[in-house]
Amino acid sequence: MSAGEPPRLLATVFSAASVSRCVPIALLVGTLLSLVNQGAVIASGDATAATWLRVLFNYLVPFCVSSAGFFGCRRAAWRSARSRQAR
Repeated sequence: MSAGEPPRLLATVFSAASVSRCVPIALLVGTLLSLVNQGAVIASGDATAATWLRVLFNYLVPFCVSSAGFFGCRRAAWRSARSRQAR
């Protein structure tokens, strides 16, 4: 990333550096949330399509949150580098 152009959202979020950090977070948090919130329904065999949709969101939300944090960090670094160059 150069100081001249800001980081691009999708390129940053789906970069190897981001995915390698955000996917493990999403897997851990998503699994814990699914066990707490949907575990009994799944274990009893009563899971419906709506249950599995909730499980999917249990993984997507932590991925989005951690990706937003990663992007924010990259953007802050870009702004800092840009302000240093302007001096």
